[in-house]
This record gives sequence, C-alpha cells and structure tokens, in this order.
Amino acid sequence: MTGSAKAVGNQQDPALGQLPSWNLDDLYPGPESAALAGDLDRMDGACKDFAKRYAGRLSGMNGATLGRAVAEYEVIDETLSRIMSYANLVYATDMSDPKTAKFFQGIQERVNAISTHLLFFTLELNRLDDAQVEEALKAPELARYRPWLRDLRVFRRHQLSDELERLLHEKYVTGRAAWNRLFDETIAGLRFQVSGRDMTATEALNCLSDRDGAKRREAAVEIGKVLGANIRTFALITNTLAKDKEIEDKWREYPQPWSSRNLGNHVEDEVVDALATAVKSAYPSLSHRYYRLKAKWFGGDRLDYWDRNAPLPDDEDRVIPWDRARDIVLDAYGRFSGDLAAVGRRFFDNAWIDAGVRPGKAPGAFAHPTVPSVHPYLLLNYQGKTRDVMTLAHELGHGVHQVLAGRQGHLLADTPLTLAETASVFGEMLTFRSLLDAESDPVRRRTMLASKVEDMLNTVVRQIAFFDFERRIHTERRQGELTPERIGEIWLDVQTESLGPALRFDEGYRSYWSYIPHFIHSPFYVYAYAFGDCLVNSLYAVYQDAHEGFAERYLAMLSAGGTLRHKDLLKPFGLDASDPAFWQRGLGVVRGFIDELEAQKG
Repeated sequence: MTGSAKAVGNQQDPALGQLPSWNLDDLYPGPESAALAGDLDRMDGACKDFAKRYAGRLSGMNGATLGRAVAEYEVIDETLSRIMSYANLVYATDMSDPKTAKFFQGIQERVNAISTHLLFFTLELNRLDDAQVEEALKAPELARYRPWLRDLRVFRRHQLSDELERLLHEKYVTGRAAWNRLFDETIAGLRFQVSGRDMTATEALNCLSDRDGAKRREAAVEIGKVLGANIRTFALITNTLAKDKEIEDKWREYPQPWSSRNLGNHVEDEVVDALATAVKSAYPSLSHRYYRLKAKWFGGDRLDYWDRNAPLPDDEDRVIPWDRARDIVLDAYGRFSGDLAAVGRRFFDNAWIDAGVRPGKAPGAFAHPTVPSVHPYLLLNYQGKTRDVMTLAHELGHGVHQVLAGRQGHLLADTPLTLAETASVFGEMLTFRSLLDAESDPVRRRTMLASKVEDMLNTVVRQIAFFDFERRIHTERRQGELTPERIGEIWLDVQTESLGPALRFDEGYRSYWSYIPHFIHSPFYVYAYAFGDCLVNSLYAVYQDAHEGFAERYLAMLSAGGTLRHKDLLKPFGLDASDPAFWQRGLGVVRGFIDELEAQKG
C-alpha cells in the first residue's frame, strides 16, 4: 500500500487509451510515512493544549481573543481533515483490501479520539447569547468568521449536553461509520457474472446502457439476483441507520427525519417542499411522456427497465478515448471562461484524477475537496461512453468549484449541498451544449438530445423519487423494522409513480434500491441534485439571454464558498429559489427538450 494508487487488475478497454491514476503524495507520502504519524501526534498534543487554554473560558473572552481562538481551531481542524481525506482516498482505491480497510479504520478511530478534545469549542460557542456574539463580531479577528458562526449557530436549539455530545462523537466509529463501512465493503466485494466475465457493481451497472439488448437483460437479471441474495444485509444496514437517526433526531428535537439535512443545507423546508411538489406534479409531462416516446422508438408501447438507459437504435455508441473526453470537456469550459478551463486543466496536468475501473475500487464517481491547503481529487470509473464524458464534466465542475471556494479558507469554503451541485451540473450543460452545437447530423443531434433528456430525468425525476423513497422508509421505520420485502414494495411504488406506465419491472428490480450509497452515507442528500439541475437550467437561461459579465458573476458565486446563502448567491442573476415559478422555469427546459424530440420524425 503506497500513497500513489496504481491501476492493478484493471480489465481496461485499450480503445480508452491511458487512464490516469491519482497520486496522493500531495496529502501524505504513504500510510506509514513519518509525516502522517507526525501530524497525528502533533494534533493530539495541539488539541489537548487547545482544550486546556480555552475550555470553559469562551464566555469571558472579547472579540479579538475569540477570533484568534477560532483561527487556531481552523488550523487544527484543517490538519485533522487532511488526515481523514487521505485515509478516505486510500480506502476508495481498494475497499476490498483488508490492509487498506484496517488502515482506514485505524485512522478514523485515532482522529475521532483526538478531535474529542475539540468538541467543547463549538458547543461553548453555541451557548453564547446573541448579544454577546454580535458585540464580539465587531472585532476584525472574529468578523471574518461571521458566516461560519451563522451556520454553526442554526443548530443551537438542537444541541445536547456536553456529555451526550461527547458520547455520540466517540461512539460514531462503532455506530454509523461502522455500518457505512459494512455497506461499502459489501458492495465492493460483490461480483456479477455477465457475458462470461466476473464484473464489479460498476461494470455490471454500466451494461444497462450497452448497445446489445440481450446483454442489458442479462446484466439486469444478474444484478437483481446478486443484490437479492444480499438483501437481508442491506435491509439490516438500512433499518439500523434509520433507527439510529430516529433516536438522535428525537433527542435533538428535529420534527422530521429530513429536518436536519435542510438545516445543514441552509434551505427552508418550504423551498424543498416546493421543489419536490413541482417535480412530482411534472412526472406526467416529463418522465412518463419521454419513456412512452422511447418505448415507441424501440418498437413497442412499453419499455423494460433494463432499456431505460439503453442507447437509441440509431445511436452509434462510439467509444470515446480518455484524451478525447478531456479535450471535449476542457474546450467546453474554455468557450465559457478561460479562467474556468485553466483551473480544470490543472486536474489533468497533475495526478489529481483516478479514472480506471478495477476490482475493489469505490463505485460511481466523486470529487473529494480534501482541504484548501492542498487540492481536490476526482474519482471516476471511466468506460468511454458519452455518459462517462458527462460524468467527467460533472465531477470536474465540483473540483473547480472546490478549488475556487478554497480561497475562503477551511471553515468558510464548504458549500451547502443545495449549491454544491451547481458547478457540476453547469459543467455538464456547457459540455452538452458544446457537443450539440458542433453536431450537424439530425440523427446524431436527436440521439444527443435524447441522451441529455435522460440525464436530466435521472438528475431531477429520479432523485426526487429517491428523496420520496427515503422519506417513506424513515417515516415508516418509526413504526417498526421494515422487512426486505416491504422496502422492495416501497421502492417499486415510488419507481412506478415516477417513471410512469411505459416502464415494465420484474421481481428482480425490487432489490435495486440497495446499491445506492447516498441512502447510507448521506440521508436526504439526493434532492440536492434536483435542486442543482433546476437551478442550473434557470441559470443557463440567464446566460443565454445576457452573456456580458455572466462568467465573472458565475465565478464570483463559486468563489464565495459557504459565505453566502442561496438567496444572496442567486440575487445577482435575478433568481429566487423561494419563488415557485423558479422551479417551473427549470423544469420547463426539460419539457422543451422533450417537445423538440416529439416534433421530430423517426
């Protein structure tokens, strides 16, 4: 195990070209490096010293002293975050390796124990009364941290006693974190027999967009079979985490299972409700209508679920080599803003991306921000499809956003989830529009437009359906444990409602809920995707109407990090997410694409 991830055992298609592997040395030279061990020991002493000097004393401090204390806290917390970022990325490289898993667990336990000494700080800050905080904020040393204090103090009324908070903090590694790890390692260890090959979950799921209908069906059946054979484990994980959340929510007096997520996202309940209501009411004019149209293209009235993301019959389904994908995305970014593309190019010029598919590697894709003093890393499972290019554009958008927001410093860089998807979805839209504008063949344009509609439905309709699924699971779990069969029933209900009567499901599809990591790692995260897509649709419409100065305002928005709320960030663009018309405007873009597809012949 080294600091640099190597593409070992990768059954890579030669047509993809040389896929990059990341080098984690910018964080630490290796799991057993002196630098990592030294930072752990140094932070252990720093946290104990910090507690000795500040615990129980915050209420008597003036603003300047308090500001210096927050600055000290920021330095310590950034170093601990750097350590955990490294452990997470090493673990994502190969979740099936026992040595890697042991390293990850050991670091998590050590950092958890060290950070226990810091816990008092945010708890005491939240016990200060508003008048005292406002007076202290007059000092410039503390004033720069106003947004961080604002976001911290929204949780004041849900804060428990110091003893209970410490207990929850210390038990995290044997509670939620342990169940998360069990899920990750179970998924990483699953193998699917498709076309005579042993496949990972990522590879098997990718077959659902294969050109060969028989292969799609074979993969779909095998996925249902393998997930079904492990469904009791996945149901146990889901039930346990939902119950754990219910217990903690009860102690913290959150009214609904999703209330803490909304509070953490700094978005009002009514805004999220308006989004969900708008999308659900649009199911018939969006997903129902599109999949009916796609079924017709496939020669029938209904579509098997394994054909939902299938290439259209006249789609060439060309393999796109990695170098070509890089150029496509950077060119699209550059047409919008040279500055945006310059930041994006750094990910390719340096070893900041891990793109290959290999056994044990984390499935899916993500952008990990690490810490502002280093840089983000991107994980992909690139297999050369147009959707993989869009995933690259998406994750690079996250990475660029994280680089720009990092200028705010560790405590102010983090962006609420509702806006965290803005740069990623906007990057996808830039890439799609660039490809579409360059395509003159009407058949090819239709397939590209259909592919984009499907991506948007996956981002908006499917994610709101996921949100609905989570709400039903967590609400019903409060009445008792849910059997795997019951979870499957809820899943099918939600999928049937959202995707419409043109989709045909079988019994194997009942287990498909179980591979989705957001349900486990980040409950109620998923609506952020729909929020981001609708927001970007509205934002892009503003861009089309008035290019002048837009790129500068857009980069300023990304650079703000967590310093501003969504109302303030969107104000320069004349947008307001609390206005119901805002969501209709975003959904109208998807509806317009479907109108265009329906109007075309063939």
